[in-house]
Amino acid sequence: MIDISRRHFMGAMGATVAASAIGMPAIAAGKTIKVGAVQPFSGGLELFGNQAKMGLDLAVAEINAAGGILGHDVEILYEDNKTDPKTSVEKAKKLIERDEVIAISGPITSAGRDAMAATMERGKTPLLYATNYEGGICNRYLFSFNTVPNQDTAPLIPYLKEEGIGDSYYMFGADYVWPRNMFKTAKGIIADIGGSTLGEEYTPFGVKDFAPIIRKIADSGAKILLFALPGADGITFIKQAEEFGLTKTMKIAFLGFAETYLGAFGPGKGEGMYAGVPMVASSPEPGVQDFVAKIRKAAGDDAVVSFYVMTHYNSLIALKGGIEKAGKVDREAAIDGMAGLSFTIPTGPAMITEDDHHTAMNMYIAKTEDGTLKVAKELGLIKPAPQCG
Repeated sequence: MIDISRRHFMGAMGATVAASAIGMPAIAAGKTIKVGAVQPFSGGLELFGNQAKMGLDLAVAEINAAGGILGHDVEILYEDNKTDPKTSVEKAKKLIERDEVIAISGPITSAGRDAMAATMERGKTPLLYATNYEGGICNRYLFSFNTVPNQDTAPLIPYLKEEGIGDSYYMFGADYVWPRNMFKTAKGIIADIGGSTLGEEYTPFGVKDFAPIIRKIADSGAKILLFALPGADGITFIKQAEEFGLTKTMKIAFLGFAETYLGAFGPGKGEGMYAGVPMVASSPEPGVQDFVAKIRKAAGDDAVVSFYVMTHYNSLIALKGGIEKAGKVDREAAIDGMAGLSFTIPTGPAMITEDDHHTAMNMYIAKTEDGTLKVAKELGLIKPAPQCG
């Protein structure tokens, strides 16, 4: 993975201001509105790409069944970025310049998102980013539909102390921008509650043997492992940590954990892990249960439904609302319409902030228990911290 900092992201954005814009022609009556999707369907994070697709597909089906957007049907054009930032850029250029999409959904990684930044601004095309991330981006062409640290991590760390689980941490994650920036934020939160950070380690993707780092974590004496290693590598680590007995002596606060991981660790494994999330599929809330039922009707009764499905679904519902608010099918008009938009999602009310385009929504502390993910605490609506300035 490529570690691209926020500074590089903003620099890339600024460098394109003087570049020529790629205009979007007016859409004729009866023509289809095209939305691009640059998602990983190979390369290691296809688990998340498939979750995104389920949410996007349901949103399109519902929008078209209800008459489309201003009378236009919607079509999703999927592109596999192979979990690669360079490929993400290539696919985004194709979608903007050749396919003339009104917006692009994706990608999953922060590295892919940052790599696409210049292309999105040059094409004056909104990026509908529906993955939880480290925060810090303020740009007209990016809309965040998932969480930033003050929504997921900031409530989680005090909760674990309040529950008597602990306040001493070891941090372990993948060696790229999201874990590094999440841990930087977390250290401040831990210090604020009087806790301590006893160690911090990063790993490249593709490691097969985590025994040395597991021993180091165990020897640290920390009560909680703050964990940010997504995908197959994260599953491998948890399996090996279970075998070592690490989970008997410390709890795991798993950043980005979702139902997609359930069952991957083996029967009776992966229990007692915690996460801050914007949806829990097992929640009895009527809106959530209705949403999960719709996804499973379309994708199959055994489909795993996580908050990644919901946030990608939400992004298209917001795009529809923004275009209808603006009254015309146009990239810039869609951006203006989505800014400040209030809309309803499966967990309740949501609102996109006017200036920095991040989403306020209901949040939850979740815990793995009896082979499923359950709500441990309802946090209510949490607004994202300001990202501009």
